[in-house]
Formats: sequence, structure tokens, C-alpha cells
Amino acid sequence: MTSPLAPPVVTQEFDLAISGMTCASCVLRVEKALRANPAIKSATVNLATERAHIVLNSADNARPESDDSSNAQAVISAIETVTRAGYSAKKILPNSQTAKNLNATRLAEAQSLQRSFFLAALLTLPVFVLAMGAHLVPAMHRWLHHSVGDQINWLIQGILTTGVLIGPGRVFFIKGIPALVRLAPEMNALVALGAASAWAYSVVVTVFPAWLPEEARFVYFEAAAVIVTLILLGRLLEIRAKGKTGAAIEHLIGLQPRSAMVLKEGQPTSVSIEQIQVGDTIIIKPGEKIPVDGKISEGQAYVNESMLTGEPLPVFKQVHDKVIGGSINTNTSFNFIATHTGNDTVLAGIVNLVEKAQEAKLPIQALVDRITLWFVPAVIAIALATLILWLTFDPQHQFGNALIHAVAVLIIACPCAMGLATPTSIMVGSGRAAELGVLFRQGDALQSLCKAEVVAFDKTGTLTMGKPVLTDFVVVSADYDRRALLAWAAAMQTYSEHPIAFAITQAASVEKLLLPAAQDVQAISGSGIQAKVAKHALLCGAAALMQARGVDISQVSVRASDFAQAGKTPLYLAVDQQIAAVLAVADEIKPDAKRAIDQLISMGLTPVMITGDNALTAKAVAATLGIKDSRAEILPEGKAAALNDLRRSGRSLAFVGDGINDAPALATADVGIAIGTGTDVAIESAAVVLMSGHLSGVVTAIAISRATMRNIKQNLFWAFGYNVALIPIAAGVLYPHFGIALSPMFAAAAMASSSVFVITNALRLKRFRIAD
Repeated sequence: MTSPLAPPVVTQEFDLAISGMTCASCVLRVEKALRANPAIKSATVNLATERAHIVLNSADNARPESDDSSNAQAVISAIETVTRAGYSAKKILPNSQTAKNLNATRLAEAQSLQRSFFLAALLTLPVFVLAMGAHLVPAMHRWLHHSVGDQINWLIQGILTTGVLIGPGRVFFIKGIPALVRLAPEMNALVALGAASAWAYSVVVTVFPAWLPEEARFVYFEAAAVIVTLILLGRLLEIRAKGKTGAAIEHLIGLQPRSAMVLKEGQPTSVSIEQIQVGDTIIIKPGEKIPVDGKISEGQAYVNESMLTGEPLPVFKQVHDKVIGGSINTNTSFNFIATHTGNDTVLAGIVNLVEKAQEAKLPIQALVDRITLWFVPAVIAIALATLILWLTFDPQHQFGNALIHAVAVLIIACPCAMGLATPTSIMVGSGRAAELGVLFRQGDALQSLCKAEVVAFDKTGTLTMGKPVLTDFVVVSADYDRRALLAWAAAMQTYSEHPIAFAITQAASVEKLLLPAAQDVQAISGSGIQAKVAKHALLCGAAALMQARGVDISQVSVRASDFAQAGKTPLYLAVDQQIAAVLAVADEIKPDAKRAIDQLISMGLTPVMITGDNALTAKAVAATLGIKDSRAEILPEGKAAALNDLRRSGRSLAFVGDGINDAPALATADVGIAIGTGTDVAIESAAVVLMSGHLSGVVTAIAISRATMRNIKQNLFWAFGYNVALIPIAAGVLYPHFGIALSPMFAAAAMASSSVFVITNALRLKRFRIAD
């Protein structure tokens, strides 16, 4: 255990944009290089987002005065590490402009790839026609043979193919050859080896035909040219599709307007969003987006928050109510005072949470990483084995034939699809969840939540509205007046923030009671409250508190039982250790709670209610909602124990709560789900946050978790199944018996399409909706 006197270790985190990664092997090389840096505690690299999340934890960072300089030096060191690994990097700043710059960079990369592809296609088309046309059209073959001659024909193909390789295809050699030299081969190395092998053999046949026997004089220029062209096309389609996977982030960033009308010395002045400061008064007209977070100071309006919370209907806002940046004013004008700007707004927090979730590596990715680490070296070994076996066992012993099979093996292998299978699904799935008002604060919750079998709920504020009202106040002692007792109870409850305390004080306010002063007020966690009021010792709370303090409540037990069976929460008020009154508080069940519970049951989940409320009240609420298992009269510290008891059956569980007293349970559960309308403590303890108070968000979270994991498994099945099935075919195992072989051109087309398939499949999650 760390001593409380030990100096704190300040952990610094930052993100890098990595360019030049093309496959899963690249990801592992960059991660390995970063983790070897002594200044870096951990590093996670994501191929789909092309980002690295880096955590520093050094002694220098423990000194506040050295934070800026040491952190800056660590960033420089990390960038240099990535550069030495053969890639380029730059730090990502935590603001929307950085995201826009990255989008612009990706657009420029797509435009560059498009130019390279068109040039490669222009040079490759004549090569393809000269080579394949002669094979497919006998008349063309005879004309080329007699009019042009084989050597001239091959020379033309060779010149055009060389143009493809040293022009648009040079990127494969610039990145692939150094990777081979470093003994860290990746996708570019496979393409470079395959294309260069076919080109080099063909050059020998064309320029030095006497070096080879006549039966081995065949050229494969078209294979080299088509390989490069098709893979460039695949990467172009891939980068365009990858751009769509980040659409949720772009949409969220686009919610914030670029300017706002601010009152400066009483005059409306248009200023940019970056110039707004806390305390500024901002004017919002109908139809305008709210630029930052704040509180209404003048006017009222209906505000559409659906783009942030998933709430379909506009929410009524009046003076002192909070408004969220990015939401839309639907009807009348109002003024509000800015309370949070820049990276402190709710919208910025949502963008940050979505980005963090998208960067996460799920546990399922560990298996992919282990396989990918050895994949490219294994492919090269299989290609060499293919070359040797064909030279050894082929009756004709033609080097060209053996070479083409080996090249097909190199080209057909696709670590790109493996590397994209998981992160693209996470990006689209978590982005779609955010659009529906569900935020995954921890990326691995996407995988954990889909395994949940039990969903446990807190009652007050989660299954119910959290706004209880005092329905009954029955005085059981002739020594006291009802209004006086209610005033005394309300006096000490003013010191509590519990919803039940608010119900009591609200009832006193409605009756316009004058509240006396309360002294020595002490809240008793999960049980009640005690204080001195009007020279009397007051105790107000649940039955357990009365029993613990020796207060006899037997004379009101029947009345309390009647309240509980009616779904009300019974409370007791004792004065000087004698029962004086019994109270009843009712909390309305949320309108969508029953539907949400029914949907969870239909999904095969078991709902459970865990509450500190009276057992009879809990039973009544549970029966109304269709919950068969309810645990009542459980103190806040006992909720975590109740969850552990549920977990003993071996079932994975999620817990849904909203209050401070739910924080231990949220942290204990396999996945904690916090209602976004709850306390900050609860939200910080949860892995998933529902932006609205609707319980339909729980159903959405679990359903999109299942859909995302299903999508990942589909992608992984395709990525691995594709390689397992096609590498042997490319090697020619079917040719001796069935005459089936895979040319390098078809191998290149298949390889390029595999990555596009994986991304396209992930993009289907953008259309995710909960079925009625």
C-alpha cells in the first residue's frame, strides 16, 4: 500500500496523430517502439483513428514546476521514437480545430492517393491490353507477334510498368524496403517484394533472354503493374471509408456554432466562439444553436437537446435553468450567462469521451495482436516455401510459374483487414451510441456490457423520477400538533440534499410553515437524520434507524405496512426517543421504466432492484415493473456487497444508478451505467453514461454493445477466414488436381477488397436502431 505521505505521481497523457501506418503490423511496430521509450508508461495505437494514446509516468512529472518542460520533452521524445520506427507523428491538441486539421490531412491524403491511382491506371491499361489481350484474342496475339514482335511488345510493357513502380508505386518501396532492412516487414514490404519479383524476372526475360531456357521465357509485367494499381485503388476506397467512420465526431464538433451575439457594454456584438468568456451574457434567437454552456438569465424557451441526449422532445427552460452548448433554441429569444467555455463544456466532454472510447483496445484485440505479430513474417516464409516446392515438384520446373505462385501468396495476404476489424467497429459503434445519448467512458465497456446477464437498478432517481412528494403525515402522539411537527421535521431536513428531505421541506413550504432553527444536525447515511429543534431531540428516518436507536414503533407498524403495500415509503419521526408521527413519501415511477424492463427481459437479461427503501415498498415497485428479484433496506455500503452476492452465481452484471450513494456499486459492477441527470460522483464512477434520464438508454447501451461485438466478430471471421482460405489457393494447392490457380492480379483485387469489406461492414452500425 502506498503511504499517504508519499509524493504524488503526476500522470501526463497526450495523443499523437500517426501517418504512414497501413496494416496491423504497423500498429504493433509503433506500439513496441513507444513502449520501449523509458519516458512512456503505456501506449495504445489505433489503425482506424491513426492515433496513439500515450501515458507518461516519470519522476520529473511529480514536480509541478517541471511539468510543462518535462511533458514537452516527452512529447518530442515520443515523436522521435515514432520517426525512428519509420512513421511520422505530431501531437494532437485537445480542441476541435485539431480535429478539423486532421480531417483536412486525411482529405489531402485521399486526393494524393486518387492522383496516384489515376496515373497508375493510365500506365497500367496499355500493359494489361498488350498482355491479356494477346491471351484472350488469338487474332491480336498473331498481329502483335508478327507486326510488333515479342521483344518490342515486352519492352513497351516493361517501360510502362517501370513507370508505375517508380511513380505512383514508389510508396510501397520507400516504406517496404526499410521495413525489411529493419527485419520488421509489413504490408508495404509484401507488395514491394511481390511487384519487384514479377518485374525483375520479366526484365531478365526481356533484356537477357539467353540467360533462360526458351520454355521459361514469359513476362509478368502486367502482374506487377496491376498489383500496384489495384492496391492503390483499395487504399483510396479504404481511406474514404475510414473518413466516414469518424462522422460521429465531426457531427458533434459541427454542433457548435462558430460565432455568437454577446452583450458588450449593453450592445450586442458578434464574437467568435473562442472569444466567449465565463460570465458573458449571450443572446440566443429562435432557431439558433447555443454556443457554450450556461444558465438562462432572461426569458424562457423550448430547447432541442436531442443531438446530445437523444431526448426526442424539446425541453422547457426558464430563468436559472442550465442550457447546453450545441443544443438548439426552438421558439422564443432568451439571454443566458456563460458558465463553461472551450474544453470545459458538456459538448467538449462528450467529444473527448467518444474519442477515448474509439481509441480503446478491447480484450478481444489481444488475440488479433498476437497473431498479427507473426503474420507478415509467416507469409514471407510461406511464399519462399511455395517458390521452392514448385521448383522442386513441378514437372516442368519453370521458375516463372513458381514465382507467380509465390507472388500471389505475398499479395493475397491482408494484415490490413485484421488491423481494421476491431477499431473500425468500435469507432462507428461508439459514435452511433453517442448520437443516441449513450457515452462509453471506457472503451472496453463495449465488450463487457454485451456479456451482461443481470442488470441491477437503484430505485430512487433511477427507476423512479427521484422527486418524491410527502403524501401522508400522521401524528400518533396527542402531545404534538401536526403543523408544529411538520415544521420541526422540515427544519432539520433543510440540511439534507436527499430527495426525501426535499419532499418534506416542499410540503412545509406549501403549507407556508415558519421553520425554527435546527442545531447539531447529523445525517445518518442511508438511514435518516437527527438534530435538536425547539429544545427537543428529533430523529427522522427508516425503521432500521428507529430500532437501532431504541425507539418503539410497534404502535404504527400496521399504518406503515399499509403505506408500503401502496408503494409508498414509510418514515418515522421520533421526539425525545418517543414515536411522534409516521410519514409516507411516494416517488412516481418513470414513464418508460416498465417498457425498458420488459425489453431487457425479452433480450434475455435478468433485472434486479437494489434499494435502501422499505421491503414492502420495494416489493410493490418491483411488482409494478415486473422485476422478480428485489433487494431492499440495503445501505449504500451494502449495495456493493449485494452485487458481489449476485456475482457468485457466475453471471456478469451491470448496475444502473444516479446518486452519490451509488458510486461504490457502479465501481463494483462489471459495468457501471450512470444516469446522466445524476451526480458527478456517480458519473465518474461509471463506465457508461446515459445523457438523458430515460431508462431506454440502458436498452440502447446493451443493444449497441451486442451489435458492435457481433460486427467485430463478423469482421474478424472475414479477415482471418479470408487469409486461411486464400493463401493456400494462391500457393497453388488446388492446381495439381483441379487446375485452379490464383493469379497475382486477382490476388491484388481480393486483398484490396478485403479491407474495404471490413470497413463497409463496420459502417452498417451507423444505421443501428432499437427494434420496437
